[in-house]
Amino acid sequence: MPACALAGTAPADAPGPRERVRLADGWRFHLGHAADLERDFGFGRFQRTFAKVQEDAPPATLPGFDDSDWAAVRVPHDWAVALPFAHPEGPLPAPADRNIKDRVAAHGFKAIGREYPENSVGWYRRALPIGPADRDRRIWLEFDGVFRDCLVFVNGCIVGENASGYAPFRVDLTDFLDYDGGANMLTVRVDASLGEGWFYEGAGIYRHVDLVKTAATHVPQWGTVVRAEPDGGGAAVHVATDIAHHGTSPARIRLKRTILTPDGMEAARLPDDLLALDPATTVTRTADLRLASAQLWSIEAPRLYRLVTELWDDSRLLDRTETRFGIRSIRFDADKGFFLNGEPVKLLGTCNHQDHAGVGTAIPDRLNAWRVEQLQAMGSNAWRSSHNPPSEALLDICDASGMLMIVELRRNTTDPEALDELDRIVRRDRNHPSVILWSAGNEEPQQGTDRGKRITAEIKRRIAALDPTRPLTQAFYFEDKGYHTGAWDVVNVAGLNYRTDQAEAFHRQFPHLPIIGTETASTVATRGVYENDAAKHLVRAYDTEYPFWASTAEQWWPIAAESPWFAGGFVWTGFNYRGEPTPYPEWPSVSSQFGILDLCGFPKDNYWYYRAWWRPREPMVHLLPHWNWEGREGQPIEVWAHGNCEEVELIVNGCSQGRKPMPRNRHLAWSVPYAPGRIEARGYSGGRMAAHDVRETSGPSAALRLIPNRSRLDADGRDVAMIRVEVVDQAGRVVPRADALIHFGLEGPARLIGVGNGNPNSHEADQAPRRQAFNGLAQAIVQTEEAPGPIRLTATAEGLRGATTALIALPARGKA
Repeated sequence: MPACALAGTAPADAPGPRERVRLADGWRFHLGHAADLERDFGFGRFQRTFAKVQEDAPPATLPGFDDSDWAAVRVPHDWAVALPFAHPEGPLPAPADRNIKDRVAAHGFKAIGREYPENSVGWYRRALPIGPADRDRRIWLEFDGVFRDCLVFVNGCIVGENASGYAPFRVDLTDFLDYDGGANMLTVRVDASLGEGWFYEGAGIYRHVDLVKTAATHVPQWGTVVRAEPDGGGAAVHVATDIAHHGTSPARIRLKRTILTPDGMEAARLPDDLLALDPATTVTRTADLRLASAQLWSIEAPRLYRLVTELWDDSRLLDRTETRFGIRSIRFDADKGFFLNGEPVKLLGTCNHQDHAGVGTAIPDRLNAWRVEQLQAMGSNAWRSSHNPPSEALLDICDASGMLMIVELRRNTTDPEALDELDRIVRRDRNHPSVILWSAGNEEPQQGTDRGKRITAEIKRRIAALDPTRPLTQAFYFEDKGYHTGAWDVVNVAGLNYRTDQAEAFHRQFPHLPIIGTETASTVATRGVYENDAAKHLVRAYDTEYPFWASTAEQWWPIAAESPWFAGGFVWTGFNYRGEPTPYPEWPSVSSQFGILDLCGFPKDNYWYYRAWWRPREPMVHLLPHWNWEGREGQPIEVWAHGNCEEVELIVNGCSQGRKPMPRNRHLAWSVPYAPGRIEARGYSGGRMAAHDVRETSGPSAALRLIPNRSRLDADGRDVAMIRVEVVDQAGRVVPRADALIHFGLEGPARLIGVGNGNPNSHEADQAPRRQAFNGLAQAIVQTEEAPGPIRLTATAEGLRGATTALIALPARGKA
């Protein structure tokens, strides 16, 4: 991915008086307690906690509180990932009680929730950079996500609260700050006792927090909307700008707006707009224009324009903001699928939760970008945020890298809190060109009822009022009955979860409704495993195993590929994720096995099936399994080849097994008596060898090998290197069953923020200087500090030759 792919993920101060400070460092953290007053720093000791501002404030919310024994942490931060795993108390449910077993295992057996009050409340404290020059400014905090129910204090005063773990929110601090040089202490109490999903959700301030300072007259948060569509060779652009005036007397303001091209040149300047503003008012100014020429945003060329908005008082600049947007058109057609800029595009998507090995839900922006890169390398062009709205940082990355996005709501309901969450999500995300659909929910129990119809209709109306440019979908659990009533009648695009073989009948019955597969496939597989072992909760990786309600990759994709009316689909899932451990919802399994990639982002074999058919112009062949089958000499081994060449030849220890034509959107298989040595697949197209893949019998483990995804990093405190750790034999071949315990050492201006191995049954610590290899692989995640310099990561294991990799942290762009 080009360097520009992270544009916008860490807002920089725009020239002018507006100041934005990312609150990443300087935090102190301590667990509280959901049931013990003393261990919760006295919170709630007095009945009048909410009655009198600041009176009887909890001591931990005051500037003078001694937090020297609290842990120093960086935000984003997920405290749940560091908690121990806990075996459920009492007898486990009977195997037939699948629903109960699922609920018990939902969050991956982490010791958090109502049963663990000592682990389910967290306190954060941080001083705010406020001084006398800020006295006449408006000052607020922007939280992109806190899990979950939180109270925000400044100097002991409750200044805001938020229930949702996923919706962004804003807290105005202006009235509560000390501008005379005194300390200003921000405290956030987070209660994760209750979840919102049925999967691991983390805990804490797991997304970015920004402190924003503006003039009394300013553009408020999410106060700019740009709608731009191709128009001939140019573009039709509609701009709406909110201006808030918090002054005590009327003001006359000049609004200036300029559009910049992707390469920074001026594309258009809107006429100045003179405004007379009364105190304590917010007004909206709209404008329409046409660009004579336009560079379109697309998957292959995700070009981003910028709208620069300025507010002037005579010759004084009061505020300046920049809004990124893309010029593109989208359309869903019931007969021909999805169109981007007038061209048909099959949606090659995956569904993804928001956690990763080592860091839980507190995913650094650069790691999110790496995850997008892994899916794009497979050929994926679309991401469904499951089952909640994504972070804004991820949307920025998708905008800059050409990854399409479905933004899904967490709650399919219309109570006032849910509608307020909906407003915030849509207002935040509607400028992102990557967003092509809003999703009103997932497998809602009320989907086929009149209640479900009324609720989804109100969600649709509310979204359309804020963003009339994108259609609405909903992910329906799809079966033979009940899909012709309820919310089905409301959506613009039907989202079908599984039962892909019934999609054609649905299309015939409802020929005017576009269709996507919101969840497809759900093959379960353990990376590097080729025999089922129920006792060890391991599943073979041959694309043959799936739950009763799902299918294999090879069962759904040919239907979607060969049906022009099927707009595409989203595989459940791109990555393994913590919680909802399937197919084994019981101890010791702690993560799902649905992923095309494991929890570390290491590809499973199905990755190469999708890679073959989602990037068909690039010849490839992939061979499985490994070729270490000691004790099975002479016994038949099932050998598969994924690929897209016209023919594939299998060669075993130098002897050809003949060529076979590769059936489109499928695979090839052989049964081969095992003998140590070498097997090779050669792919031929047009009579010439176009690709090949080899598996060799490895020797015993001899050494470690470290492979960083990149070695030149920014010394900005945020950049990340993903280190692949391999256990290899003397000849440098990965040992497919190696499980050595690897110890890490790090020198230089960086920190080891997490480790992993992709084992869905591992109970090792994610944040530790060691990790056991799983089937030959492990992962280390290194994040820079804010100082430049050389970084050195070493890996050692008993009896093996160690390894070292050298990185370099360079002065961050835009900094000295």
